[in-house]
Amino acid sequence: MGIFGRDKSAMVQPDSAMPGRPTEMSVPDLHEVLGTPLRGPLPEGVETAIFGMGCFWGAERIFWQAPGVYTTAVGYAGGLTPNPTYEEVCSGRTGHFEAVLVAFDTASTDLDEMLRLFWEGHDPTQGMRQGNDIGTQYRSAILWKDEAQRAAAEASRAAYQQTLTEAGYGEITTEIAEAGTFYYAEDYHQQYLAKNPGGYCGLGGTGVACPVGLTGA
Repeated sequence: MGIFGRDKSAMVQPDSAMPGRPTEMSVPDLHEVLGTPLRGPLPEGVETAIFGMGCFWGAERIFWQAPGVYTTAVGYAGGLTPNPTYEEVCSGRTGHFEAVLVAFDTASTDLDEMLRLFWEGHDPTQGMRQGNDIGTQYRSAILWKDEAQRAAAEASRAAYQQTLTEAGYGEITTEIAEAGTFYYAEDYHQQYLAKNPGGYCGLGGTGVACPVGLTGA
């Protein structure tokens, strides 16, 4: 326990998690920058991936700026509480991390490129924090939807670990787990830095390039 309550860097236990609610968050129909549907349906050939890399405002911008990305959205994933609010997630009592859902066109890009952007876009060795943002909601994570994504995520972690080690960094703490429900965040969080260009972005990568073609495909 911290001085003023629970330790924000410790994962909440199921019997202590907030109850949540059955109602989903209302979000805009279209992406503020790309003009594509925020919730889908997705065209044929568009796949999705879910990443956590600290504050989701800056993380989402990294992906919507990338060639071949069809749409992006921010939300909450990897936790216990159904349909949590931002304030609940920030309390550390839902188990979620701030997540980015990325939908990408496989005719124009691939999962390897999304993984490269993920690894280079933040410092994956910081545990339950990212820069000055401290708490379980800021942990680094990749959630996979099938065995191909799991294998690609694990291969990319191994490859980047070798590169980071050579550069003097410690062990990667990124969580790689099967995807559960992605809960969309409140509408004002969606594409936040497009609506607020001077807004906060606490992300900072290591400056270490990630090897391309991580999965060996």
